[in-house]
Amino acid sequence: MDFQLAPDDSMKPDALDWKALERLRATFLCGKAGECDYWQSESDLASYDRTFAQRIGWKWDYVLEELKHRGWSPPLGELLDWGCGSGVAGRAFLDHFGVGSVARLCLWDRSPLAVEYAQRKARERFPDLAVRGLREAEPSLNHDASRATLILSHVLTELNPAQADSLLTLARSAQAVLWVEPGTHEASRALIDAREQLRSGFRVVAPCTHPAACGMLANENARHWCHHFAPSPPEIFTDGEWARFAHLAGLDLRSLPLSFLVLDKRPLAPLPAGAVRVIGRPRVQKAQALIFACDSSGVRDRRLMKRKLPAEFARLKKGEVDSLQIWRLEGDEIVEAKHSASTS
Repeated sequence: MDFQLAPDDSMKPDALDWKALERLRATFLCGKAGECDYWQSESDLASYDRTFAQRIGWKWDYVLEELKHRGWSPPLGELLDWGCGSGVAGRAFLDHFGVGSVARLCLWDRSPLAVEYAQRKARERFPDLAVRGLREAEPSLNHDASRATLILSHVLTELNPAQADSLLTLARSAQAVLWVEPGTHEASRALIDAREQLRSGFRVVAPCTHPAACGMLANENARHWCHHFAPSPPEIFTDGEWARFAHLAGLDLRSLPLSFLVLDKRPLAPLPAGAVRVIGRPRVQKAQALIFACDSSGVRDRRLMKRKLPAEFARLKKGEVDSLQIWRLEGDEIVEAKHSASTS
């Protein structure tokens, strides 16, 4: 992750551009982020990169850790960070898989200022990496992504329908797609729509345990959405500077909801029989826990009884939930649960 507690790297709120951060947050919250380029200065990007972007980086850590655990590695080609902003997604990817996993890093954003900033940060962190900033107004029209891994981070809520269609055109040409969005109902539903439009040309790696139509599309699941929770680094909860940032920004550092999608055109090892994806957080009651989960049969609640699986019930009560599990079911009751669906 980008955030470090070393003295030279620690966040110093007095050096942050708080007015810029307040303006950016207001822009995101009011839904106008897609209307214009909101990066006005390098100070905007630097302050964002040291605060809000760190939280996005932790979401990427969550997704990338699972992919590594499952034995997934990127195809050897370029890494294209589309809508790169300060470049945190590309840096997180390279932290996990290494510079040798890609031929070069390509960065695109509607803001030339953002591309320049992300280029510089990537070169500082990975001096041996080939880095290229794309200057095309619309890379989906003239950039060859046929061997690329395309990474997308928090972009869907800023696109109009025509822009979203253009992005899907680019995604279809990529070898692999890694996509992280906010864990809101709106963003999740938009990502599900993208999945449905893309899945015929890819193998679905995650979060789905199957390649069929998304179970969230069933009428009875209209109020639900596919989201998960990444952990924040524990050290930030004892760091006064992060506490001050959270207070001033109005954020709960404990909550990092995300929605994500990983697609790949290469053959994949199948998940073990009984693999399920836990959605959101279980609802733990006195004698049972209801767990909303997805597998090839659909998305619905399963029940875990305290008397049947007391150790597992205790884990759930403490909030210890692995998103990807292997279950043995009797009807909708979980009678056995394992915490590794690794295919490596």
